[in-house]
Amino acid sequence: MQYGRHALDMLANSQDSLRLRWLEQLFSSAADLNKQEVIEEGIPLQSAVKLVQSVNPGVSSGKVEHRFKEIQRLREKMCTLALHSELGLKDHAENEKPSERKEQVSRQEFIEVFHDFCTRPEIYFLLVHEETCLKLIQTHEPSEEGRQLGHLSLDGFTSYLTSSECHLFDREHDTICQDMTQPLSHYYINSSHNTYLIEDQFQGPSDISGYIRALKMGCRCVEVDVWDGPDGEPVVCTGHSLSRPLVLRSVLEAIGRFAFVASEYPLIFCIENHCSVQQQKVLLKHLTSILGERLYKDLPDEEALYLPSPHSLRHRILLKGKKLGPVSGGEDGEASEEDEGAEMSQRIKALNAGGTEKDVVQKSVSLASVPQSNMTHPSPKRFQLLRELSDLVTLCHSVCFKDFKTSAKTQKPWEMCSFHESLALHIAGDSPGDFVNHNKHFLSRVYPNPMRIDSSNMNPQDLWKCGCQIVSMNFQTAGLMMDLNTAWFRQNGSCGYVLRPAIMRQKVSYFSADTKDTVPGVSPQLLHVKVISGQNLPKPKGSGAKGDVVDPYVYVEIHGIPADCTERRTRTVTQNGDNPIFDESFEFQINLPELAMVRFVVLDDDFIGDEFIGEDLPHAKLFVHVALTNRRGGGKPYKRGLSVRKTRRGREYTALRDLGVRTVDEVFKMAAPLLREATDLRGNMQCVLALGSRASGPEGNPLLLFDLRDNYPTLEPQGPLPDVLRRVVSTYETVRKE
Repeated sequence: MQYGRHALDMLANSQDSLRLRWLEQLFSSAADLNKQEVIEEGIPLQSAVKLVQSVNPGVSSGKVEHRFKEIQRLREKMCTLALHSELGLKDHAENEKPSERKEQVSRQEFIEVFHDFCTRPEIYFLLVHEETCLKLIQTHEPSEEGRQLGHLSLDGFTSYLTSSECHLFDREHDTICQDMTQPLSHYYINSSHNTYLIEDQFQGPSDISGYIRALKMGCRCVEVDVWDGPDGEPVVCTGHSLSRPLVLRSVLEAIGRFAFVASEYPLIFCIENHCSVQQQKVLLKHLTSILGERLYKDLPDEEALYLPSPHSLRHRILLKGKKLGPVSGGEDGEASEEDEGAEMSQRIKALNAGGTEKDVVQKSVSLASVPQSNMTHPSPKRFQLLRELSDLVTLCHSVCFKDFKTSAKTQKPWEMCSFHESLALHIAGDSPGDFVNHNKHFLSRVYPNPMRIDSSNMNPQDLWKCGCQIVSMNFQTAGLMMDLNTAWFRQNGSCGYVLRPAIMRQKVSYFSADTKDTVPGVSPQLLHVKVISGQNLPKPKGSGAKGDVVDPYVYVEIHGIPADCTERRTRTVTQNGDNPIFDESFEFQINLPELAMVRFVVLDDDFIGDEFIGEDLPHAKLFVHVALTNRRGGGKPYKRGLSVRKTRRGREYTALRDLGVRTVDEVFKMAAPLLREATDLRGNMQCVLALGSRASGPEGNPLLLFDLRDNYPTLEPQGPLPDVLRRVVSTYETVRKE
């Protein structure tokens, strides 16, 4: 209500207002339904509560009921005091309990409580500036009279703003909106790691539901580790682990059923083959009989410089695995194990042998810290590969990565390298530009560190910024990293393919993934975010120390290249989760918009420790306004004059750290604004002193006087000025007047 109680009172108390007449009709219809005499009795309390919840379904019935009873008790007390005052019995009245009353709600009480719970002042003050739209009114205006007159009430406007039409996510991106005819290497591809696991990597359960869930989420790259099983039937599991194996046939049937439910674009099927030749024959039989014609078997064009497009490979399954070289007679031959499978087995064996996870971590980190040029690649274990199985691998032939120079000379477009996470990050830090150029032609797959026993996830953007198309994620593990992955692939209809930025696709362009400044050839954008308010923010799960009290605040995070990664937070609104008003604006310079994401995080400011609020919750909302403008002047101007210059470089303020003692922390929170003001004064004074030294004559006499009484200082010449200083004063005055 801090926005202006007077304006809201005018709206609520106007007897001829559209809203008031609609509320009276609403009340009367409820009375008719309950066969009540409205004027005398009112309507049942629970009916009134349900009417309020029909407009604001997120508010709890207990809060609404409590507010009704609070108003009734206050009114009864006031009436009793007035009556006893007239009779001279004031002292007696103070000790008398209010009379019992039936659980009925009058028309006036209903309207008052409705205003309390369904009036959002920040929306009202937008409404008074908004032009009406007939189509919008016909869709969202609740009163029949308003629709007939072409009038939009506050409640109609609220309905519009909370509808899907005003969601921050552009509805055009709910469907495929990108060019799908470019080479496969030009897209990011939604990928899962050890898809059959639904908890940790060592002893958690494995289940076919892992594949079904991932495919329904738009995953376009799934993984199977195939081992010899009992009764001659191959099984899917992690070697030497405690996870229950799955029958391969069941896995393939689930993949065949759900492969193209969420997307028609190609599914990459990564096979980690650890089977004997005898069971490879069974594997081959199941692949061809269950997946059938959907398996892509065409040989690649030897002259092709790029892979086919997702569009041309619709409804096809591409097998990724090891492949035998061409030999006469078409005999079986030896191939090296997949890098990931070998590392995984090594890790599990170490754990089974009594080694600790810490030992495995140290080995992984030490290997990753060795410079690429000094690495000696251990000879991978070799196994017999069935020729017919090898022939099914056409466009995704697994090969070992040596270095970028070797890849540029010998690697074919249909050959792809898999990178251990630590190695990929090391290469990204050592040769970021070369990594991007490599990925213009070839597919790169990055799989998690063997140390991630708990199925935690790497940050996919650390690899996306290098152009790596396939970053394998543990879909079963929720959190920030999966949030980024899900949000990223949502931008193209959740089809599992997202076109990479043009600068990562163009043959002649150069982009370094570790850039901390503007990107050559890309116009920076200014992102303006205003966090206006929240609604129906619940207390965090498991948080009982404060009861139902919530002290919310919002973090706005930018995720992208290093130059764009930043975060800002709003102030805390104390004890208000129903309709906290933040009313704070932030500005971010985005240097590579095509690779940037915005994440809103809602937290509860708790003296024990900040609690996470934001989830996918019904009726809980953030109300924000977002604008994107061109940093170099394109688009609608946002600010002019000095205000633009003020925001270009943020000032460093003293940060206060919470001690965990609420009484102390509350005192210092009050001091924070004063410290910021002191910092501003000190900075401004230093600026004035610096200018003053340049505005003095030869003998130290002032050439300019500063008048600081207005919002911006005025400069008063004290006689003739040198040409340079005169131009400065003239330009300053022009800018100040704007």
